[in-house]
Amino acid sequence: MTSLSDNVKASKEDITKWCQQYVADLLDVPAAAVDPAADFDRLGLDSALAVSLLIEIEERYGVDLPPEALFDNPNLNAVADCLHARLTEDPASR
Repeated sequence: MTSLSDNVKASKEDITKWCQQYVADLLDVPAAAVDPAADFDRLGLDSALAVSLLIEIEERYGVDLPPEALFDNPNLNAVADCLHARLTEDPASR
């Protein structure tokens, strides 16, 4: 498991790649087939799979993103941006 200090150092690119691989595993496709700029519905990611992604994000990065975050950030690039911003903010405000 990755330590919290390692998570804070994670770049947006690293987060995007991890999300891309995680979604690829969920959908049983190669990671290269998952366009991080594509909306979740275009990728075939339903609400149950999206919640699974949020659970994994919390376990891996220690950040609890609410399900509403997926509506505000409807693709992997946007989720990575949101998560990176949360990781680099003051821990007291998380």
